[in-house]
Amino acid sequence: MPRLALYAFAVCLLSVAAAVVSFVNGSLLGIVWVLLAGLTSNMCWYYVRKGRIDARARAAAAEGPATADR
Repeated sequence: MPRLALYAFAVCLLSVAAAVVSFVNGSLLGIVWVLLAGLTSNMCWYYVRKGRIDARARAAAAEGPATADR
């Protein structure tokens, strides 16, 4: 898993915990934490997918160019 995906995942978990604490304390600031959790979860998925695509591209480049039918 790419490093940025791990950072985004960590921030997502922390923002979910902060949202729970905010709502338990009766603060509506938890809404901001929920929005931040949504944003960072999307970032995490983006970087995971980007890492997979990059890994496939590197593997295909390592195999060499495909021979074309003549």
